[in-house]
Order: sequence, then structure tokens, then C-alpha cells
Amino acid sequence: MSERYKVKDQEENYFITLTVVKWIDIFTRDRYIHVLEDSLNHCIKEKGLIVYAYVIMPSHVHMIVGTTGKPINDIIRDLKKFTSKKIIVAINEPGESRKEWLLGTFSFLADKSKRHSNYKVWQDGFHPKIMDRVKKLEAAFNYIHYNPIEAGYVKEERHWIHSSASAYLDDGTSNVEITKWY
Repeated sequence: MSERYKVKDQEENYFITLTVVKWIDIFTRDRYIHVLEDSLNHCIKEKGLIVYAYVIMPSHVHMIVGTTGKPINDIIRDLKKFTSKKIIVAINEPGESRKEWLLGTFSFLADKSKRHSNYKVWQDGFHPKIMDRVKKLEAAFNYIHYNPIEAGYVKEERHWIHSSASAYLDDGTSNVEITKWY
């Protein structure tokens, strides 16, 4: 991992991106989204992860995070490892029409990797970018919440339910227990 993409200061907040291998659209089904949301909430409650903003897109996740517990690198590593296993279990449940293709692709990519034994769901790394200035933080918030509009899924940020946008715009809630920045 290059020096540019390392968490150097645990006291800072970071914009991060988790990407599914080959940009596969895994988060198009609720079963996989629930795995991720439940896992994020576990990391928030049990590991000290702080999530200020997030959006779950079909093939990737953007978040602004901090921590009060374990180092961010460790939390994200554990999150990716756990969700990988749970996603594979969910793929094997009845009703997944892409089962053979998904398992075959994730298995093939694991075979090419030195760190993965059976399946590789996530791309390596998470490209943390430090949010050490208000302008950077504001730009990251806007980018995260505007992502579903840019992709053409919705016309307003608040309409994408797998995001923290409505918690900020409508003073509503989100499926992930965010800590509001403002």
C-alpha cells in the first residue's frame, strides 16, 4: 500500500471507499445490503467505529469514518473479512440467480490472491483520504450523498435509502447508526 493511502493519525476522520472485486453489483439485493449494514452497526457498537456519512452503491461503499477504539485499519480489515464470509453464505441461500457466476468469480479471484483462501469479495485496500479541512469534509459529504443521483438511480439524495442523506436532509434516520457531523 502506498504512503498516500494509509491511516496515519487515528484521531482524524477519513473518507474511505470499499469496492467489490471487478466492480460486481452485489449490493442490488437486500440480503447483501443487510449484511453490510448489520456489520457496520456491530463495528460502531463494539469496535469504536464512527460513521459520519455513508452510501451503499451496487458495487461499492463510500464513508466518512473515525474511531474511538481499535485502529481504523483493523476495523475495516475485520469488517471486510466478516462481510465476505456472510455474503458467501447469503449467496448460497435459495433465490440467488447469479449463484454459480458469483461464487465462480470470487473463487477464481481468491486463487490469484496470496491472502485469500476460498473467496475474494472485496478489492484490497480502502484508500483512506484524511478529512483534515472543513472544505474537504464538505466536498466528501456532497460526493457521498450525490453519488446515487450521479449514477441515475434517484433524483434527490434523500430518496436513496442506503445512505445517510435523509438523516441529514430530513432529520430522519438511516439503517447505519451514524454520528451526525453537524
